[in-house]
Amino acid sequence: MAETIPEISDVLKEATNSFQQKFGYKPEKAAYGPGRVNLIGEHTDYNDGFVFPMALPLVTLLVGKKTDSGICRVLTLASIGKDNYVEFPIPSNKNSLSPGEPMWANYVKGVVANYKGPMCSFDAVVVSTVPLGGGVSSSASLEVGTYTFLDELNGLILDTTVPKTQKALACQKAEHEFAGMPCGIMDQFISMLAKKDHALLIDCRSLESKLVPMKDSSVVVLVTNSNVKHQLTGSEYPTRRRQCEMSAKTMGKKSLRDATEKDLEENKDKLDEETFKRVRHVIGEISRTEEAANALENGDYKKFGQLMVASHNSLRDDYEVSCTELDELVEAALEVDGVYGSRMTGGGFGGCTVTLVKQSAVNNAIEHIQKKYSGKATFFVCPPSGGAKPVPVTDEQDTNTWQNKDEQDTNTWQNKDEQDTNTWQNKDEQDTNTWKTKMKDEQDTNTWQNKDEQDTNTWQNKM
Repeated sequence: MAETIPEISDVLKEATNSFQQKFGYKPEKAAYGPGRVNLIGEHTDYNDGFVFPMALPLVTLLVGKKTDSGICRVLTLASIGKDNYVEFPIPSNKNSLSPGEPMWANYVKGVVANYKGPMCSFDAVVVSTVPLGGGVSSSASLEVGTYTFLDELNGLILDTTVPKTQKALACQKAEHEFAGMPCGIMDQFISMLAKKDHALLIDCRSLESKLVPMKDSSVVVLVTNSNVKHQLTGSEYPTRRRQCEMSAKTMGKKSLRDATEKDLEENKDKLDEETFKRVRHVIGEISRTEEAANALENGDYKKFGQLMVASHNSLRDDYEVSCTELDELVEAALEVDGVYGSRMTGGGFGGCTVTLVKQSAVNNAIEHIQKKYSGKATFFVCPPSGGAKPVPVTDEQDTNTWQNKDEQDTNTWQNKDEQDTNTWQNKDEQDTNTWKTKMKDEQDTNTWQNKDEQDTNTWQNKM
């Protein structure tokens, strides 16, 4: 059976009760950021390629209140051991923030340090329904949820002075600087900019994006958590990123986004066999992602499924980031009538698979996959959900009222900057691209060069 996805109202109630127990008074503001699943386009974001994610109805929610103490006090209810509470001062000219322990708090501190509005101290409780270590962006949902919470504290939710693209980039920068993870922009971008009943095709070079409708109720997205994480040998993520960047230079390209299969063949003698395979995956995956977005937009689920399978095979054989458990889940899914396609999603070496399946076949798929899988999987049937947003902190009797009008409010709020989201033609990002370029050229590259085994553990902990 698929897991029951908690209602936002239930998550809010849990967070509010815990806040009152911890701090002794009622919270006033709340906001959340969703997790995501990448339908196709894996390990292409840091190669300036295309990705095609959608937001999940699984979220990280913060509830709290502005204070005048100068100290931020944050409690997480996540099962991360005993270090679930942290205090730190708001950043100032005399007192800058720096990463430390506990690790989870670095995501919050990083966002606070990179927040683009006036900074205030606060008390907060964090509750998440996003599976930790599942490859569905629990870290980005925390970052984006934190940023949106800060906007809500400051009354800036409807303020468009800072575009959502820059807010997402601030969250990405937080992860680079405070978590030591040289991630691409996809996770923060989709968590911030997603729209209900849509996937988002993102150009990770220009930051332009295109909403692709997913409103066909006869087809659903099944996310299957393998519930395994493998200890990596060496710094796998930084190594692959370095291979991609060095091979692009070898071929005289700014990034692998500019390389073609012909370029790869012409430079085959200059690349070792392993690097050749890495590049072959990236070039093929960028092409597959554009093709898949077009197929989904045209309702060609068969073609989309074929591209998902090709993506998984490439991740398994060329990029070598799959594992036995993920392969088992994909193979089992593809044996079920009504399944269009299935693939691993996320960084790899464990985590989740994503499957496109007919609504009428989803229960059969779940039953068959679990029967064939050597471990114990967890299943989520996930409709494409909206991006980060505030949540009214209400009395219990008022919950149904705001929940029933939630969709209307969401559309009103999201339409304020829908032009920022659907930006194939919109170019409000001159400042954003300048910032992005600076990050990529001066900071992003240095991150992976200076990281050691601790980075690998960071990546594994967030998958």
